[in-house]
Amino acid sequence: MLSISLKSFFIETYGCAANQADSAIMEGLLRNSGYQKTSFENARYIIVNTCAVKQATENKIRARLRELYEYTLKKKDKNIIIAGCLPLISPNYIDKIQEIIPNYSAIVDLNSIITIVDVLERIEHGEDHLIITSKEKINKSDYLLEHESNDLTGTVPISEGCHGACTYCCVKNARGALKCYDSKSIVKTVEHYLQQGKKQIYLTSQDCSTYRFNSTKLVDLVNNIHSLPYNFFLRLGMINPQFLIKNLDQIKEILNLGKVYQFLHLPIQSGSDRILKRMNRPYRISDIIGEIAKLNQIFPYLTLSTDIICGFPGETEYDFYKTINFIKWFQPEILNISQFTPRPNTKAKQMEQLKSEIIKDRSKRLSKVFRRSLKSMNLKWLGWEGNILVLHSGNKDNQVFGRNFAYKNVFLNDYQGDFGQFVKVKIIKVQGFNLYAKVLK
Repeated sequence: MLSISLKSFFIETYGCAANQADSAIMEGLLRNSGYQKTSFENARYIIVNTCAVKQATENKIRARLRELYEYTLKKKDKNIIIAGCLPLISPNYIDKIQEIIPNYSAIVDLNSIITIVDVLERIEHGEDHLIITSKEKINKSDYLLEHESNDLTGTVPISEGCHGACTYCCVKNARGALKCYDSKSIVKTVEHYLQQGKKQIYLTSQDCSTYRFNSTKLVDLVNNIHSLPYNFFLRLGMINPQFLIKNLDQIKEILNLGKVYQFLHLPIQSGSDRILKRMNRPYRISDIIGEIAKLNQIFPYLTLSTDIICGFPGETEYDFYKTINFIKWFQPEILNISQFTPRPNTKAKQMEQLKSEIIKDRSKRLSKVFRRSLKSMNLKWLGWEGNILVLHSGNKDNQVFGRNFAYKNVFLNDYQGDFGQFVKVKIIKVQGFNLYAKVLK
């Protein structure tokens, strides 16, 4: 029979890079207080860091919490702590979670994750059903200095919350209004990760483009990080299309920096101006097209990523046709397609909904259009020579995975070196989003 240590924990993380950073903060604080990270089976404390952005994700987490409830009825030596966005997206969601898993030990909100050590100590001393909340936003980048790992990638939040009021989004209910973190603290955290040997830094936020701390803008922050004397790649998180329209020069300056991936994640959401207005997204497709065309001329290898919501309330077949045409023109190399589902406490939930079969059909059709475009899109990479950062093992034996300057997936066979190295390669095959290369001597 396994012996469960009183000071052992396991974290399950769902959702975005911001959630991953929150988990890293909790892990660092716990480890530095003498707690041991271990497997699910061997852990006393199971921390579930939840996500709420989509109904499908919520359903998955609800099912997992039911499993944990049944499991902990038999395993009395486990304590369940629930963190993340899900308890906060609507006033009644804490009650809903209590119904799903009535034997939970604690619910901890996003601003209280820095109290995780105190929470576990209180549980150890017999307290139960704790609900820990705070309205005071914390500078999370400071607490990542507690985190150490052998991973080659470090995720650093630069802000939390947003200025927007999208009619479909419930995440703002959880993460609140925008708070930007101290730029010096962010740079210090990045340097901390680079000193550990990390080679890839992700800057994350609900909207990186809104970053401004005192007089430091996003472009200033990126320049400060880029100037650190280490060899690494830096990836920007989501950029609001409105920022691109108004600040193209800043984007060009950022993408011209040698350590920054030539990669942009622009969540367009719909190709129809009418639907964008219903979503309360403050831009027009014609404005986006003009700025993207300029960027593609300057950066011919630029990798574009976007998000599309299929079946938003009121979306007609003509609106959807506009989205398909936009995607054919835009040619993203990463496309996140969501089937619209109404989220709690949002304006879109009050709108007349489309039938689920229409939403599913549009999602499938858009996916087919995207897959067809990928076949020809990456032919430009055939024969390309340059450096890639080797990150980890690939999908097959004797294969490794890396990325080049444009954030492209590159697979290498029979690589004999270490992970974390920059290696010169030649692309010999393309398939979908993936590139296949050989090492150049």
